[in-house]
Amino acid sequence: MLETVILIVFAMIGVSLLLNIWRLLIGPSVPDRILALDTMYINTIALIILYGMSSGTTLYFEAALLIAMLGFVSTVAVCKYLLRGDIIE
Repeated sequence: MLETVILIVFAMIGVSLLLNIWRLLIGPSVPDRILALDTMYINTIALIILYGMSSGTTLYFEAALLIAMLGFVSTVAVCKYLLRGDIIE
């Protein structure tokens, strides 16, 4: 039963990633594209955690934590660049 649910959730996250890529490419404005990129980070984290659950190892949880930290820092850096035109003051 759990394997079936994990496969369904894998498919749902895959569809979500495809929709995020579509928003990233077609997005009418730059903030929409930044939001799509941030959402892709979140979906990637969910995908890695789900794979860790299906394989039964805890190594993937640490990788998801690192990706979450990098996603946060990169989103802040891009937003700061768009607001001020410079990342480092």
